[in-house]
Amino acid sequence: MPTKTAATRYARALFDVALQEQADLDQVDRELAGFAALLDEHATLKKVLLNPAVLAPRKGAAVTELTSRAGVSTITGKLLVLLAERDRLVLLPDLQAAYRDRVLAYRNIVRAEVTTAAELPPERAVHIQQSLAGLTGRTVTVETRVDPGIIGGVVARIGSMVYDASVTRQLERMKERLVESL
Repeated sequence: MPTKTAATRYARALFDVALQEQADLDQVDRELAGFAALLDEHATLKKVLLNPAVLAPRKGAAVTELTSRAGVSTITGKLLVLLAERDRLVLLPDLQAAYRDRVLAYRNIVRAEVTTAAELPPERAVHIQQSLAGLTGRTVTVETRVDPGIIGGVVARIGSMVYDASVTRQLERMKERLVESL
């Protein structure tokens, strides 16, 4: 099973349990991020926990100790121990991203990546955010990028949907129409 698919399944299960147990969804996210950061900060620990030669029960015991010392909630702790015992801690970054996406979807929030040719003034970013919210019918969080290659205008990506109002795209359309008319 591909890692993203497996990570998404674990994230869905974690989200469902957290919702059922009325846990703080943001706290679960912070705990996942904190454990991932712990692994990133301690290369030796990460190497041991991700090493397939280390027996799974030993990994589970180590993660149990780490989560109890860190004061991690029961829900997150059980998931992390389960991942360790199944030798699936490598899924943690994808699992965390999938869990965040699940929480955002539950809260009716979508993320939009907005690309412009120059830095966006804050009031323009708010205007674009409101326009995208009107298009999607959901609350939108905007992440901006600068790409001088689009010459001007805006390209907004929400999931797999792309709204391309860039000068580059407009020029491409004009070229296509000119070629068709010949």
